[in-house]
Amino acid sequence: MTTVGEVQRAVEALWPAATAEEWDAVGLIAGDPVDEVRRVLLAVDAVEATAAEAVDRSADLLLVHHPLLLRGATSVAATTPAGRVITRLVRERIALLAAHTNADAVDRGTSGALASLLGLTGVQPLVVNRVDPAKGLGRVGELPEPVALAELVRTLAGLLPAVAGGLRAAGDPQRSVRRIAICGGAGDSLLREPAVAAADVYITSDLRHHPASDARERHAAREGPALVDVSHWASESLWLQPAAEQLRLALPGVEVLVSEIRTDPWDFAVPQEEHTWH
Repeated sequence: MTTVGEVQRAVEALWPAATAEEWDAVGLIAGDPVDEVRRVLLAVDAVEATAAEAVDRSADLLLVHHPLLLRGATSVAATTPAGRVITRLVRERIALLAAHTNADAVDRGTSGALASLLGLTGVQPLVVNRVDPAKGLGRVGELPEPVALAELVRTLAGLLPAVAGGLRAAGDPQRSVRRIAICGGAGDSLLREPAVAAADVYITSDLRHHPASDARERHAAREGPALVDVSHWASESLWLQPAAEQLRLALPGVEVLVSEIRTDPWDFAVPQEEHTWH
């Protein structure tokens, strides 16, 4: 019999909690370490839809990338979104476990998965981990051959799951790019990192107006990378399949499933016609 505690130890071996960022809240969120686990479901987010999916697919443990209570909580009453998720899982005796920035830091983490799909070589972390110099946030490497920025964006569109918001880019579409910096999830805090500044293009998510505008101006002056802004959920969802493969090897007696639900928060987008402003 495999227990919640044994799954937690396997997760710890693959993605050590010590390598998580200091502000993070990874590990067991809900559940009894002695409970049996026959089936694990992986998802990016712990929301009502993925909690229901865990119930429908008879999972005993839901492993998510985003910690449900990252900001802290004074209540998990079912009158709140997080409380409804916790209540549903506890009632169904489904444990909840999170691997967040500790899963970002490894070679097959959120950024590493996209770097691998792009075929980057000489891949290194953007920011070295404070505990393990072999790990770190983000990845930077080189394409086998230079490509136009527009071609890279089209390639990314084919690699990432489709979402309402699509992809956005800043830079000359025809400019040749080769050195690629990546940060799965929100990455504008790394815009000033030397490895990002030295890249030809930076792929990340959730770029805010002012940091993106500043970076765009620096790129126009050839002082920084072009930008590609992709869905936060889509970029991090690429981690789920590699993580499932690793867990299957670590826990041969446990069935490991990947969520079929897209938890990107946007439902639809409306294309706008171009206007000439006076």
